[in-house]
Amino acid sequence: MKTTKDESTKAIKAPNNTTGKTTKNSNHTVKDGATIAKPEASKDLRDFLEDELKAIYWAEKALTKALVKMAKTATSVQLIKTFKEYLKETEEHVTRLEHVFESLGLKAVANKCHAMAELLDEVNGIFEGTEVGNVRDVAMIAAAQKVKHYEIATYETLRVHAVTLGKTKAALLLAKTLEEEKNADVKLTEIAESHINVDAAHEGGK
Repeated sequence: MKTTKDESTKAIKAPNNTTGKTTKNSNHTVKDGATIAKPEASKDLRDFLEDELKAIYWAEKALTKALVKMAKTATSVQLIKTFKEYLKETEEHVTRLEHVFESLGLKAVANKCHAMAELLDEVNGIFEGTEVGNVRDVAMIAAAQKVKHYEIATYETLRVHAVTLGKTKAALLLAKTLEEEKNADVKLTEIAESHINVDAAHEGGK
C-alpha cells in the first residue's frame, strides 16, 4: 500500500548526517534529527491500525484487573456499582476488539500499552497514598476519567483509520465502544459532582 508523508508515523534518520540536509532511505525523504525506525515499524496505515489495536487490546485486559480492585476499595455505593458496571463493560470491549481483529483477518494479539500501564500505575499509587474513604473515591474517579479520556482518544483514532481503510464492520464496532467510553466519562463526572467531592472536602472535619 502506498503511503503519504502525513500517514507515516515513524521517521528514519540517516546515520552520521550532521549537515542538516534531507537524505533518502527506503523511498522516504528523511530529515536530520529524526528517529530511526525499527525493522518491524508500521509500513502503512493498516499496519499502524493493527499495532494500535494490539495496544488497546492489552490496555482493556489490564483495566479489567484494576477495576476489580477499584470496586472493592471504593466506599460510595454508587461508585462501587459504577465500577462493577464498567468492569462488565470493559470485558465486553475485550470481546468486541476480538471481533474487530477477526473482521480485519487478524489474530487477536495483545502488545503492552505503555500509556495505559502508566495510568494504572497512578491507580496503584492512589491505593498506597490514600486511606479508604471519600478522598480515595475522589482520587479513583479522577484516575478513572484519565483512563476514559485515553480510551476515547484511542477509539476515535482507530474508528477514523478503519473508515479511511474502508473497513466498515471494524469501524462500527469501534464506534460502539467509543460511545460507551464517552457515556462512562460523563457518568463519572456526575457521580463526583453529586456528593463525593463535597463529602471529601469535609472529611476529617476539615
